[in-house]
Amino acid sequence: MSEKQSSYRQIMKATSLFGGVQVFNILITIIRTKFVAILLGPAGMGITGLLKVTIGLISKLTNFGLGTSAVKNISAAYGSDDIERVSKVATILKRWVWITGLLGAFITLVFSSWLSELTFGNSDYTYAFIWISITLLLNQLSSGQSVILRGMRKLRYMAQASMIGSVLGLITTIPLYYLYGVDGIVPGIIITSVSTLLLTWYFARKVKLERVKVSQGEIIEEGKDMLTMGFMISLSGLITLGGSYLVRIFISNTGGLEQVGLYNAGFAIINSYVGMIFTSMSADYYPRLAAVAESNKESKIVINQQAEIALLIIAPVIMVFLVFINWAVIILYSTKFIGVNDMILWAALGILFKAASWSIAFIFLAKGASQLFFWNELGMNIYMLALNLLGYYYWGLLGLGISFLVAYIFYLIQVYVIASKYYNFSFNIEFYKIFSFQLFLAIICLSLVKVFENPYSYIWGSLIIFISTYYSFRELDKRMDIKSIFAGIKNKFK
Repeated sequence: MSEKQSSYRQIMKATSLFGGVQVFNILITIIRTKFVAILLGPAGMGITGLLKVTIGLISKLTNFGLGTSAVKNISAAYGSDDIERVSKVATILKRWVWITGLLGAFITLVFSSWLSELTFGNSDYTYAFIWISITLLLNQLSSGQSVILRGMRKLRYMAQASMIGSVLGLITTIPLYYLYGVDGIVPGIIITSVSTLLLTWYFARKVKLERVKVSQGEIIEEGKDMLTMGFMISLSGLITLGGSYLVRIFISNTGGLEQVGLYNAGFAIINSYVGMIFTSMSADYYPRLAAVAESNKESKIVINQQAEIALLIIAPVIMVFLVFINWAVIILYSTKFIGVNDMILWAALGILFKAASWSIAFIFLAKGASQLFFWNELGMNIYMLALNLLGYYYWGLLGLGISFLVAYIFYLIQVYVIASKYYNFSFNIEFYKIFSFQLFLAIICLSLVKVFENPYSYIWGSLIIFISTYYSFRELDKRMDIKSIFAGIKNKFK
């Protein structure tokens, strides 16, 4: 097996591990979302979305991006095979997640009344914010444990924690919604945070670390690198969430809570069900790219490989959603959510552009170019917010789908130009072939859904899905020799 094949297989191995976990999580999420849609309705989902995005906004403001930046520090220490060094970095990280977690909880508690007024236009949700302030600390502590697992490449522990957490989230929150309706939202958020913390703590304890003493000076000195890079990541994430928050507030004030619920439901499909592929890949991709970040040539190879695999996996999934979006929304939610169909159709096209731009954007993190990363993300969020507000104002939910597509077209051009200028990056001819062909098929799918009535759109659309899937399989086989993998598995059972 060639080195190139080995690299592609490594990508698929990590994707398969977390992909399997994500599929399981998605199934659990589908069940939970179905219950939530029925028990709470669009308005209840709107309340949940506003509470979570507000807490997420404060978290981004106070967590200093440690959940991402510290991965690099832990990975570097782990790569040195010095267990004492790993233990020291982990200990320092734990101290900082306590500090930042308490900061987030304190801010939420103190400004609970103001947050209720700002988010909902009244003080009715003051106590809700008071109660869920504790989740800022719980979630930050969980993040610290997850960083240790990820930095030490304990991917199986992460996968197990994720799967068990999904099941616990289902069996604890659904009864609350059934018994108390919207009054069960806040207890459900808190219980989920507690469960996540217990699980990450349990699996992190399985990792062998030594007890080490660290001084106050070491905590500050060693934490500088984490906090400097993390601050830029956090600031970027804060801007992203801030934009999302403003969009939700704008929708709430213009169209009402039900429209917010529909918006949340539509992008849950895009970001959760389709976006699970990005989640699966990122667990391995970021550390792998960081390992070769010193070489622009090696970085270019890794990015192209990741972009190719991402497109080959995502494209057939996009085709399925384009063709069967009506059934997907009804199965995942209910007939009350049909209004998001057009939004999802246009946003689904944008996912192809997101896959390409996502693959490039990791280079800024891997290179440790914190300022470049920040300005890149700031630019994207500014025009994303502007396009979202204009899109909803003129075309409602449909406009939000179109704005998502247009924003990621701009973003792909932007990150490509920046990466090309600073790191001599370019896509190879194989990427362009894959991207062009799958985008062409996706446009045909969208056109079929718009032009033909059922069942003709299903029939012709299914043919496009088959072509996309066959093409992806053939291209993956060229890169990894999938047939030999299947043959090897078959021989094991003989």
